[in-house]
Amino acid sequence: MQSLSPYFSFVGRILLSFMFVMSGAQKLGAHDATVQHIASSGLPLPSLAYIGAVVIELGGGLLLLVGYQARLAALALSLFTLLAAIFFHTSFADQTQTIMFMKNFTIIGGLLMVAAHGAGGFSIDGRRAS
Repeated sequence: MQSLSPYFSFVGRILLSFMFVMSGAQKLGAHDATVQHIASSGLPLPSLAYIGAVVIELGGGLLLLVGYQARLAALALSLFTLLAAIFFHTSFADQTQTIMFMKNFTIIGGLLMVAAHGAGGFSIDGRRAS
């Protein structure tokens, strides 16, 4: 299993980053709807929150994907995902929102593994450490 570790890290990073990259890109194409959704949750400064969400999701997702500053990107994405769970998925009477809340915590677990163990061998961070 040890010999497969770099491959597992690589595939894991791709799978973790996919959602963030896609979500950030989607937000770029849906500015008004996204700002309105953020505002409906009661968050202050929804336009600023929109910019932050795009930067964290798209930027952090791409950093995680290529494995550059992956530990820091994973921590930032973990905090973002925690905040998303708290502000957007705490309507536990709604089964879908409960599932989304649990999904976010599962993703946080994977991101914390990247933060703890790094990006792995097939990454920019891995190449720089060699």
